[in-house]
Amino acid sequence: MTQYTIVTDLNRCVSCLNCMVACKEANDVPIGNFWIKILRVGPNPKFEGAEYPDVEMYYLPVSCQHCKNPSCVEVCPTGASHKTENGTIQVDKDKCIGCQFCVMACPYGVRYLNKEQGVVEKCTRCYQKTQEGELPACVVSCGGRARWFGDMDKGWDDFRGSLDANGEPLRLTDEDYIKPFTDADVHSLPDSGNHPSDRFILRNRVWR
Repeated sequence: MTQYTIVTDLNRCVSCLNCMVACKEANDVPIGNFWIKILRVGPNPKFEGAEYPDVEMYYLPVSCQHCKNPSCVEVCPTGASHKTENGTIQVDKDKCIGCQFCVMACPYGVRYLNKEQGVVEKCTRCYQKTQEGELPACVVSCGGRARWFGDMDKGWDDFRGSLDANGEPLRLTDEDYIKPFTDADVHSLPDSGNHPSDRFILRNRVWR
């Protein structure tokens, strides 16, 4: 099986917003709508009762989680929202009737109605690029080199990021560049039974 996933190293994300801009350009996302948003988490106390300067914060990119058990697919009355062979969730605009059942069912609030076209849109993992062996626009453009794309079913060695000085994609497992992490450092968004596929690496901070 295949489960295309994006992993974000939150210790490297600086909220430069390059991913948001690149996504809008690559996918012609309407003004006022976003396929990816950057949330600020914190500042929160490092320990109970702590006050400034003993606080911490990080930036959290949120987009469609391309869930293994997507509630948006379950409620779609026309089959427009569907799971593909690479594990991503896509919307067939020819079948979408704009009912927005999927928008209401999504626990992450990452879908919206394109009012001009009358169809629902969201992150596609740059399907038009990844099907040709390219990386998603948000991964290639990441200013902090924090985003990685690969097949979760193949393990961490499969994840590639932005290009190095020689024009080759960096690898998530390259310890000359990426600080090592453990399973305890890897998190996901809250799971309501839909099993989100995105992963977030956060070292030496509290995941909230």
